[in-house]
Amino acid sequence: MSRPHRTPPRWVRWTLGILLALVPCVVWGVTTATAERSLGPHEALYEVTTNGLVTVDLGPLGTIQIDSPLPLGLGADVTVEEIPADLTAVGQADTLEGLSQDLEDYLRFFGGPQETIGSVARALVVDALRRTGFAILVVAAAGAGLYLLLGPPRRRELSERVAPRTYEITAGVVLVSLVGASLVASDPGTTAGSSQRASAVFDGTPLEGARITGRLAGVVDTYGAMLIDLYRENEDFYARADAHLVAAWDRRDRIQRLTAPRPAAAGTSDDRASDEPSDGASSDAPDATGDAPDATEGTTSGTDDGADAGADEPGAPDDGSDTETDGETDTEAGDEPTPRPAPAAEEDLVTLLVVSDLHCNTGMAPLIRTAVERSGASVVLNAGDTTMNGTAVESFCVDSFASAVPKGVTMVVADGNHDSVETSAQERANGQTVLDGKVVEVEGIRILGDRDPLETRLGLGSQPPREETPEEYAARLTEVACAEQEDGDPIDLLLIHTPRMGNEALDSGCVPNQVSGHMHTRSGPERTGGGVRYVSGSTAGAVKDQLRIGPLKGTAEMTVLRFDPERRRIVDWQLVQIGTDESAKVWPRIAWPTPSGEPVVEEPDEDGTEAGTEGDVPDGDAPADTPAGGEPAGAG
Repeated sequence: MSRPHRTPPRWVRWTLGILLALVPCVVWGVTTATAERSLGPHEALYEVTTNGLVTVDLGPLGTIQIDSPLPLGLGADVTVEEIPADLTAVGQADTLEGLSQDLEDYLRFFGGPQETIGSVARALVVDALRRTGFAILVVAAAGAGLYLLLGPPRRRELSERVAPRTYEITAGVVLVSLVGASLVASDPGTTAGSSQRASAVFDGTPLEGARITGRLAGVVDTYGAMLIDLYRENEDFYARADAHLVAAWDRRDRIQRLTAPRPAAAGTSDDRASDEPSDGASSDAPDATGDAPDATEGTTSGTDDGADAGADEPGAPDDGSDTETDGETDTEAGDEPTPRPAPAAEEDLVTLLVVSDLHCNTGMAPLIRTAVERSGASVVLNAGDTTMNGTAVESFCVDSFASAVPKGVTMVVADGNHDSVETSAQERANGQTVLDGKVVEVEGIRILGDRDPLETRLGLGSQPPREETPEEYAARLTEVACAEQEDGDPIDLLLIHTPRMGNEALDSGCVPNQVSGHMHTRSGPERTGGGVRYVSGSTAGAVKDQLRIGPLKGTAEMTVLRFDPERRRIVDWQLVQIGTDESAKVWPRIAWPTPSGEPVVEEPDEDGTEAGTEGDVPDGDAPADTPAGGEPAGAG
């Protein structure tokens, strides 16, 4: 004789009923989640499975299988699709440039798959939540409709019959949901993957333990060692360079502590006086163009000489004419003294780190993070060209550089000619502030900028991506800057990619400071028009016709700026260089020139050109490879 079923309390029945509805929704949402992301240069479809493996399906070549990093025994099937033709990024890979870019993308993925895996995992979680939420809404709507349709008498009758079997029904539904999800989400062709022999080629890399099937196994075993050698060379280079950067910063910190100014001298460069050599020159002195010496000069294993002088630093002013005194008034001929606020205390200065022209060299990401942490920067200014072609698959590069920025630090981006609206969307998805022609305020600094007026694609040259010429772009930014000044809330900084696009704004006297990139060669800071312009060198060490991955082909540069929020001016700048020999140099802080704020009256020169609009290099001789128009052949 069967025992009678005990009816649980009403609150228990309601709780289990809600769980009964939620479990199938969650299981369905998780096991059917998909994501469209990149895999090297390819677009790829990622689908959740329950076999604990990540299986990359390469069609007739075979598969790559690795243990899944997802929890709860979840895995993913990856269907590799075509290399995208969006934005005519690489055409159909019918040029050597296109094929080189494909190779770079493959090497980036195999050299650091963690960024791709992390991006895909986040996308799958978002899609699973979206699907689960949709399923809950459907179940809730169906339940509400059924509740109203049955009516009170029928509901009471069903409750009396079902209530005693609450536990059995709940357990049965959960079991059926899990088994059904497992059967639906599993691919019988890949469940035996763990029995495949792991490829020894990937030992000691992020892909260690990967199992390869089909024709691809022979290819990888034969040629994979060459790829792994490139990966290890790349990893070792940037690891040693990062260690040298830490050592160089330690030495610079010691020098700055020993040469710290007295409190009365607050707001000035920190070590010009103590570092000034008696003869005014040294072996590290820059040439007339203001370029710094190579990172290898005066540098040993990432440390720098203690005798770095203010006069010897890159772009240091020749005299005191470009520096601002600490007096409390500004006086011009015939004018009454204007009261000025006292300079901010050292600890109240806002520190910014400038990077530019990263061009997907993700090896620099750890060094950027080191520079942010050691400088104490709360803002990273990215002057554009984060990617090579602005394609969807280059989200890997955007994600990698976003991960280099510590939590709580804001990255402000002015996208370059090698970026796109797709790049901007990827950056916004990573929480970055992307400039779009409006003034933004970050850490009290009012910044104006926009993405470049041109887009450059491999093999296709540069074209305007919107119905606005470069001249109209420059005029628009000038109009915005001057309107803000007339309203009594002027901007503090113009951040754009191509330097000459800010000539008109600087000449107007409405822009006190401009930071740009594009040239791959540093210039300034120097007075231009009514403001000061600084052109950052490439943080990727980019050199024309050289791959942007692997060890540096040229000196990589970053710049630290400090901003006084009381006087609303940049106080000083500090250059950080990484050499092609893994060396690092952290230069002393140098006083930032004071903008005049006076507009420039443009008068035709004898040859009919307008003053102040020729070329990208403010003063001195342009680089030897600079063609007419002011942009060197290697500019990106």
